[in-house]
Amino acid sequence: MRVIPVIDLLNGLVVRGVAGRREEYRPIRSLLVDDPTPIAVARSLVERFDLNEMYLADLNAIAGANPAWDVYTQLIEYGLNLWVDAGLTGLSSARRLAQWTASGQPLAAVIAGLESLGDAHELPAIVDLIGPERFVFSLDLKASKPLTLAPEWRELEAEAIVARVLDAGVRRLIVLDLAHVGMGMGVGTEALCSRLRQLDSDLKITAGGGVRGPADLASLAASGCDAALVASALHDGRITMSDLAQYGLPSSSQDQTKTGNT
Repeated sequence: MRVIPVIDLLNGLVVRGVAGRREEYRPIRSLLVDDPTPIAVARSLVERFDLNEMYLADLNAIAGANPAWDVYTQLIEYGLNLWVDAGLTGLSSARRLAQWTASGQPLAAVIAGLESLGDAHELPAIVDLIGPERFVFSLDLKASKPLTLAPEWRELEAEAIVARVLDAGVRRLIVLDLAHVGMGMGVGTEALCSRLRQLDSDLKITAGGGVRGPADLASLAASGCDAALVASALHDGRITMSDLAQYGLPSSSQDQTKTGNT
């Protein structure tokens, strides 16, 4: 199982999530770095943990602002394989994200969050546009309940939504319960991830939100997850390089070509 560090970006700074209550997010405090700018935080994570993948939640873009293209450029030119959730709402925003590059390098993963996507009927075309190898669907939950604007999904449980997105061509999935983010209460989606694994043994499942330490990583691995999103536990020292070594890290180097910066 791979571990992918998370950057929550708000107003140009890396912030710490608090149960999805974005008005309460404040610049991150970290044992690794004093500077909350994204490139400083990214460098600290690479230097300490030898990782070359990173998930970036662009909170301003998710709220409707323009994506932070300059930040994406900095991180990609530093050598990161960058996953980005920029509040993809439909085909138009999907096209911008799919076609954008920095120094000829595209985003490693373009994420469509359940909370942002407005029309479920557009999903097959979005998957086709971005390509199933780069497209990632984020099953956004709040206290186990799906967060969605799409009328077609409002009355559905999480597993039913995933069954439909699989039919639309999705092959990579994030499971994220915002109520657990930054709360030190564990991820809480292990049972759901196990059930989703039964839907499709080839589905790539990444889970996050609330990882406290090595025991949570072990629990996610046992539930069939391929990767875990981790933020606070890396910055607080609750997960160390020796902990990550149990999962065959440096995580990305087993599955992708390592960059020169890592």
